Amino acid sequence: MPIYEYHCRSCRRRMSFLVMKPSAFEPECRFCRGRDLERLFSRFSSPRSEEQKLESLADPASLSGLDENDPGSVARWMKKMGGALGDDIDGGELDELAEQAAEETAGGADAEMDSSPDEL
Repeated sequence: MPIYEYHCRSCRRRMSFLVMKPSAFEPECRFCRGRDLERLFSRFSSPRSEEQKLESLADPASLSGLDENDPGSVARWMKKMGGALGDDIDGGELDELAEQAAEETAGGADAEMDSSPDEL
């Protein structure tokens, strides 16, 4: 059963339709009820083997945007890697850990700034 995607030229919104009988299908915009719709090319995916997943993780491009000094960046990278490996990582828990690490990092920087040369 194909899913067709359309762009409404009237209200400029995008929508998808599950079509059982393509020959009898006449699309109508769900938002403005217009019929001036343009059919779009749909995205598709292909399953990858475990080996292909691991190879993609070894690619240096998978580390783009990773800043080891930014806890939020590390949390996003962990979510990405976990998703690629099929792990179900709780995003809320990672966000909480990233916030804690950011607070600790900021607290450490504040403590260094507050200390005077006499205390060292």
